[in-house]
Amino acid sequence: MANEKKTLKFQSVNEVLDFAIQEEEEAYEFYKAWKDKLSLPGSQKVFDELAKEELKHKALLSEVKNGKKFQPSSEKITDLKIAETVSDVKASPDSDYQDALIISMKKEKDAFRLYSDLAALTDDHEIQSLFRTLAQEEAKHKMKLEILYDEEILREN
Repeated sequence: MANEKKTLKFQSVNEVLDFAIQEEEEAYEFYKAWKDKLSLPGSQKVFDELAKEELKHKALLSEVKNGKKFQPSSEKITDLKIAETVSDVKASPDSDYQDALIISMKKEKDAFRLYSDLAALTDDHEIQSLFRTLAQEEAKHKMKLEILYDEEILREN
């Protein structure tokens, strides 16, 4: 889920779902690449878990597209707002764990906004609920990353 603004226009629910499935695949590849790049065992585990969660989101979207009923979640996630206080960084060959956390927090913030926007685009209550739930899942990822950043970066400095 890139930082650039995308114009969201779709002709059908299936187009929206296909778009979201592609976004989850890209998120999986993003976290997999960070896992492979970082050398700290703890960081590899974090990014591996995030990659697996993105694959679960992709599977859920595919199941809904294929007709499976979705069971919504009412869980609300606390926003620590650390991503809003740190400066943007770009991935580079010299990027470290701190950079990976910052880039990932901001990516999850963008994913939350994307799913919130997708929910607003449809009148289908089940699809709205699906996207709101996925927005909360992305908020959960952001919170996890923010907690790591707070514990492992801010407290060390």
